[in-house]
Formats: sequence, structure tokens, C-alpha cells
Amino acid sequence: MGELSLSRMRVHELCGRARRTLAAWIAGAVQAEESGPVIWVAPAWEGERLFSGGLAQICAPERFLFVTPTRAEDILWTLEEVLRSGAAPLVVGDLPGLPNLTQVRRMHLAAEAGAEAMGGKPLGLLLTPGQEGGAPGVESRWKLDPAHQPEAAGWALTRLRARTAPVERWQVRQGPNGPELAAPNAECPRDAAFSP
Repeated sequence: MGELSLSRMRVHELCGRARRTLAAWIAGAVQAEESGPVIWVAPAWEGERLFSGGLAQICAPERFLFVTPTRAEDILWTLEEVLRSGAAPLVVGDLPGLPNLTQVRRMHLAAEAGAEAMGGKPLGLLLTPGQEGGAPGVESRWKLDPAHQPEAAGWALTRLRARTAPVERWQVRQGPNGPELAAPNAECPRDAAFSP
């Protein structure tokens, strides 16, 4: 879907209370199209961890490789090096804070170098704390928050920033085949899978 496509060889930011769910949806879309691992980098001191059994309904948890650096400066270094290697189609950084513009630019360049090295097109996701994100220099910024109803699971998805698209909001609900997307005035839900 064009509205929800993410540019490859770039770094995108995910924020909001359900940012890890959004990253798992994107991982499922990438896994459906490409082989290779999903590298998930998170600080060793972070108490919240992904439960692989919970990912099984969304994506293939056996294709995840979790990296947990013990020093804050090693998190961004690890993301940059994995993107530069081109060894993984998707690299996720669950960050404790916002990176600066230079760090984001270095990750964009690393993703481009990884594409040249391996022929693939790596995609970088930065999961940032807080509700509005704010990492400078990212290709796009997305926010996902729970909006559950008694009868069904649901989320509110907002594109907060993109280089070539305006701010926009969608309602997402859990359908029989995964998340379904509906614009506020749409009559029919659509498949909500991100196009990597």
C-alpha cells in the first residue's frame, strides 16, 4: 500500500505506547518478502523485553536475533554496523532516548552501504520513548497507540512525519488475517500490512 510504504535503505522512527507492536507488524511484512534475520537491538538494562511466543501470531519469532548491549553508546554503534553489513533486511533499535542528527545520518549512510555490500535493501526502525518521537533526520515518523473496544482489539496509527506525505491518521483493528486498516471515513477496512 503506497500510503503505508516505508522507504528501504533508510531509517524510520516509531513512537507511541504500541511502538513494539508496530515494529512486529513491519517485521511480519518484511519476513513475508525476504529471507534473513530481524536484528532487534535493545539495552541490556531495560526491563521490558519481547516475548517470542507473543510474536508468533504476527511474525516468525525464530528469525529474530536479539542483541543487548550493556553500554548506551554501543546501541547506536550496533545498529549502524548491522545496517552497514547488509546481513539483515530489518534492523530494529529499541532506544532509551533520542539519537542526534549525526547519528541518524550515519545510519542512513550505513543502510546504503549495506545495500551495496549485499545487494539487499536494509530497513532501519528506531523505537523511541514518549508519545511524539522527535529523532531528527528520520525518513518518516509513525505513532501507534492502543484504541481497543470491548468487542475487538484496535489501535490508532498516525503518520506524524514523512518527507513526501502529509500527517495522516488511521484506525487499525485486528481482523481474521491480521491487522486491518480503515481511514476515518472509509467504508471497507483494508489490509494494514506495511510495504517494506
